[in-house]
Amino acid sequence: MFTIGDFAAHGSVSVRMLRHYDAVGLLRPAHVDAFSGYRYYAAGQLARLNRIIALKDLGFTLQQVRVILDEREPVGVAELRGMLRLREAELEAALAADAARLARIGARLRMIESEGHMSSDDIVVKRLPSVRVAELTGTADRAEPGSIGPVIQPLYGELFARLERAGIAPAGKGLAHYEGVEGEDAVVVHAGVQVAPDTPAEGHDFAVVDLPEVAAAATLVHHGPMDDVMPALQTLARWIEANGYRSAGLPRELQLSCEASSEGGQENWITELQEPVVRAPE
Repeated sequence: MFTIGDFAAHGSVSVRMLRHYDAVGLLRPAHVDAFSGYRYYAAGQLARLNRIIALKDLGFTLQQVRVILDEREPVGVAELRGMLRLREAELEAALAADAARLARIGARLRMIESEGHMSSDDIVVKRLPSVRVAELTGTADRAEPGSIGPVIQPLYGELFARLERAGIAPAGKGLAHYEGVEGEDAVVVHAGVQVAPDTPAEGHDFAVVDLPEVAAAATLVHHGPMDDVMPALQTLARWIEANGYRSAGLPRELQLSCEASSEGGQENWITELQEPVVRAPE
């Protein structure tokens, strides 16, 4: 038999919690001294305590825990393991969602802080020649970095692996382009890299396409991670409107440099944003 303090230590719970479980009839002491009122617990009760804590961490109320433990067949190890694994997956998904939400908040704050501070002096309107690219395609839930990044990065890794297996060497820079999905927030992501003009269009486990010439594109060079690209895109949008143009499509992203930083991040990346434009009507 264990004193309440020793039993609490073995069960990794507080004495106060054990007293509460006793008060609500969830875990009674094995013995209570009639004279001192001291509570004593048996080692066998650790099994019930473990189930109480596990079920509570799964989100059940103490009343529900008592029903599960006392008014049905005992919870077996395999069943409890399955319930805990399911809860673990739910918590991991919630953490990932919270992390993504925090990243979006941070990106939006950086956009607000950069308003009026980013120079548009380096924006240039130029013709984009037709170019042949090898590419893989995916779909992001939204046209924003937090949604696009997890889609485009694995696509590029897979694309370069497939090019190597096919014996095709890139002939230029990475060139990503996008298509909106009518009536939806989703965006089609094309992770591409320039290849030689005579690269066969058929017979690969990736697409080989010719991106058409763009007569005029407003271009701006972005330095740093693509997660922080939105201030540059919004600067580009303001310049386009202020200079008598209108957008004619989603921006392409020409990867001028993808050199990793010493920490392995994208701080040294250099990307040219290329937004097709036409003259706005008078």
